[in-house]
Amino acid sequence: MARVPRDHRDAPSRAGLGASDPLRQGAAAIGAVLPPITSRAQVLLVAFAALVAIFFFRLVFLQVIVADQYAAQAEESRTVSFDTTPRRGTIYDRNGIVLATSVDATTIYANPVEVTDAAAEAQALAGILGGEAADYQELLSTPSTTFVYIKRQADVEAADKVKELKLDGIYFIADTRREYPHGSVGAQVIGFCNADGEGITGLELQYNDILCGTPGRYVGERGEQGFPIPGGVKEEVAAIDGTDIMISLDIKLQDTVEQALADGVEEVETDEGSALVMDAATGEVYAACSLPYMDPNNMAESEVGSEHVKAITQPYEPGSTFKSVSAMAILESKAMGPETTMFCPSTISANDYDVSDSHEREGATYSLREILNHSSNVGISLAMENAGFPYLNDAIKRYHLTEATGIDYPGEGGGSVLDFNQWGKIVGYNISFGQGISVTPLQMVRFYGCVANDGVMVTPHFLISKPQSGEVAEWPEETVTEDAEALRDLRSMLRSVVTDGTGVKADIPGYEVCGKTSTAEIASEEGGYKREVYNLGFCGFIDNSSSKLVCFVGANEVYGMRQTTKIFNDIMTNAVKQYNITTDEAK
Repeated sequence: MARVPRDHRDAPSRAGLGASDPLRQGAAAIGAVLPPITSRAQVLLVAFAALVAIFFFRLVFLQVIVADQYAAQAEESRTVSFDTTPRRGTIYDRNGIVLATSVDATTIYANPVEVTDAAAEAQALAGILGGEAADYQELLSTPSTTFVYIKRQADVEAADKVKELKLDGIYFIADTRREYPHGSVGAQVIGFCNADGEGITGLELQYNDILCGTPGRYVGERGEQGFPIPGGVKEEVAAIDGTDIMISLDIKLQDTVEQALADGVEEVETDEGSALVMDAATGEVYAACSLPYMDPNNMAESEVGSEHVKAITQPYEPGSTFKSVSAMAILESKAMGPETTMFCPSTISANDYDVSDSHEREGATYSLREILNHSSNVGISLAMENAGFPYLNDAIKRYHLTEATGIDYPGEGGGSVLDFNQWGKIVGYNISFGQGISVTPLQMVRFYGCVANDGVMVTPHFLISKPQSGEVAEWPEETVTEDAEALRDLRSMLRSVVTDGTGVKADIPGYEVCGKTSTAEIASEEGGYKREVYNLGFCGFIDNSSSKLVCFVGANEVYGMRQTTKIFNDIMTNAVKQYNITTDEAK
């Protein structure tokens, strides 16, 4: 018998083990029941699993990764924020009369997202606020925003009427609006503000930093219907009101000056002119204006350029009012006194140019006083040459005649004159009678004020004080000459101009009016000077009186030889009555 190997005898049969394994039997049973998985089913199963994964990861992205961002966007859609406007400081005149003030107003705004019927709401708004319904509809339909202004600084009464309509998406902010009770009177000095409450011109601009105050801030949430959410205020900082100021302007005299200037300029048949009244003892400007005037309550109808006082901002060739500067330089040089005489031919020549007086005349012997009385170009030129042109150059510098005065008004003009090393004889002649040099009327007023104030030159200014704190403004002054004799002689000569010379219509009975006229030629853009067209002027004061008010009156682009002395007389006659000005003898 053949022997069977042990390993083969004892090893279980593989076929027998597979047939009897329960797991394999179960799988076989299930396989018998389920249909076989095809390739198509496998694709669908994978696609379904991918879709589930996409939704899962999207959910994680929205709820975890960008949750904060979407929450912030949702909050932003119901959040309103804006700056709150402080009450701007009041401007008072020297007597405490209100010149500019802030009154209660209401700013109306809209959230276009909440507007349900833009056309209907636009019609309703136009019916109360005025304007075109189409403009309001465009605002109410503004895309991609939750805040548009409907009407800034509306009247409170009008805003209350809009509130009563309960329009969707329309809201209101307590605000203020700038008002000017005296309209155009003094407006060029006072200035005006834009809708944001910022000073644009005049003292509103000059002192904007102290008048404007500090804006506040409001940030809060509103619910679905636009009502504030309890506890939804996120930030609320109160605005700090601005500081009041008192200025030197006298609104009553200002009104007088503006009316007198307007009437006088009409008489000399032109449209432009300026006037300025300053106290030579203090530098306080009581009145200042230039035609045309402006209305800060209706800037849309005010002429371009009307917002400035040209007597402060625009230099010009002063003409014969400048002869007083030359006369002062001559007197200080001691080359001539008021009664010193010299021969004055009808014309003189220098550097191929001729100099003559404004009126034809024969050669004559004049005293320095008569040279000023007759406003002789030839006479003052020769007298200044006799004294020496360096004295004139020194006077121009010492009296700061081409330098800004430092007045607290935006846009002050300076002046100009050639360096002395560039002067030829003709330049010296021309400057002697006010050509070839530019100054502002304010600079001439300051010079005449120095003569009236015994050689002390003040700083022209408007600010007097800040009433709330009691702070009083201080302004520098300077003694520019101590030659009392020259000052006295010049005042005497300026008095003669009014009593016996070209300025007789400026005189006021019972008072010692001193001053000087001017009929200044106007430089032409083509070179040389315009023919028969002049800038007229008069600058003067009342000597030996209880007042040191200095007044300048000018009219521009006037055809023919005329004067502004009558305008000066009208202004100063009113000042005498208003301030009860007395002569020294009456004290």
